[in-house]
Amino acid sequence: MDAVGLLGAVLPATVTAVARLSDDDDAPLHPSEEAAVARAVASRRAEFTTGRWCAREALAALGAPAEAIPVGEERAPVWPAGVVGSITHTRGFRGAAVAWRSTVRSVGIDAEVHDVLPDRVLDVVSSETERALLERLSSARPDVAWDRLLFSAKESVYKTWFPLTGRWLGFEDAELVPSEDGTFTTRLLVEGPTVDGAVVESFVGRWAVADGILVTAIALPAR
Repeated sequence: MDAVGLLGAVLPATVTAVARLSDDDDAPLHPSEEAAVARAVASRRAEFTTGRWCAREALAALGAPAEAIPVGEERAPVWPAGVVGSITHTRGFRGAAVAWRSTVRSVGIDAEVHDVLPDRVLDVVSSETERALLERLSSARPDVAWDRLLFSAKESVYKTWFPLTGRWLGFEDAELVPSEDGTFTTRLLVEGPTVDGAVVESFVGRWAVADGILVTAIALPAR
């Protein structure tokens, strides 16, 4: 598996994903998207533009209108009616994932360079319990940057959470339990949203690493 195939490997068949490893300098932006990067530096504009290109390619593959995806509250993408989705970008990777809301209620993806977190960041984004678990996992699988994985998974949790609630979720508001088998479970430590008549108390996701890129993803299915 190469880096381009990472998103597809961590998402169910009900979700359509597209990824690129480089920016497309000729990719156009819709006028409603242009405002979000009108004053951005060139690198930010490039990652934003390529992320939107991935999103429109994914929408087209899904059979949805490949229309504008403006920036909404908390800088979250605003998707066409009936569609849920998520966009991610990091150095050397841009990607998007979309699904019909009738089958998937929310989706969150995150990509990171597969490397250890900067000093002291782990203390900010994790609990003592989580750090103890990461130590055990690091002993068993030293080839995985477990601290970066935890950070990425919590980013995916937030991206899944926000469209369902419209509320902030801090790193301390969710407890992550990653596994060596490419999965992770997140227990919400605050009241979760009610989806399809049931309160969501946890999210289950998947992770994968290839070619120096780590991705995490969650797709909350409809009941």
